[in-house]
Amino acid sequence: MVTGPVPAIQAISEDAVLVSFGDTIDPALTAVIRVWCDAIGTRLGDMLTDLVPSYTSITVYYDPGLADFRRMIHLLRSIPDTLPAKPEATSGRDIELPVWYHPSVGPDLEALASACELTVDQVIERHTAGTYQVYALGFSPGFGFMGLVDPGIAQPRLERPRVKVPAGSVGIANRQTAVYPSSSPGGWRLIGRCPTQLFSEEDLALLTVGDSVRFRPVDRETFLSLGGDDTPFREDSTP
Repeated sequence: MVTGPVPAIQAISEDAVLVSFGDTIDPALTAVIRVWCDAIGTRLGDMLTDLVPSYTSITVYYDPGLADFRRMIHLLRSIPDTLPAKPEATSGRDIELPVWYHPSVGPDLEALASACELTVDQVIERHTAGTYQVYALGFSPGFGFMGLVDPGIAQPRLERPRVKVPAGSVGIANRQTAVYPSSSPGGWRLIGRCPTQLFSEEDLALLTVGDSVRFRPVDRETFLSLGGDDTPFREDSTP
């Protein structure tokens, strides 16, 4: 049986059960969650329709025509007896993402620096100094939730989300950071733009849970040479 937190398991809808390992972000949980995802897939088989891992939990979607929530909870509660004594450390890939940090594509960069009592260069230095683990995928295809951001540059989401955030935008939300794979609404504080394509219908998502990501600052010319779009950000009306 895997050592570590015993998950709480509860039904959250007619076709979903939540397996929760706590409410605190912990890098050590990533290996546990990956082991559980593999075990759930084996245990549920055709009953399983989707798995959504996050920082501290797994949402298990199943076919209600094949089982009800009681059956699901029973099966999930039997999983710990099948798990190894200790999950192996997460062995994701090391990925480097170039970023052009500039107010024209990172409209919150200067305000974030001011709020943190830092210069723009210091914000960039702190953001690029860290190695970020991909804890979860979601929100939109290829969107990787990464952490943990240096507490000195952590800032909450915007009070009102933007209607349209350009693809490639690099943002911060509390101690999380992410790159928007496609144009979408969003409330993260934008500090730059990345030219790397994070999702395509052919190759699907570049990032996977357990990957380690570092950001590399580049100038505008390098950004453009890598295929980046330097169209200045323009505020749309908020919802």
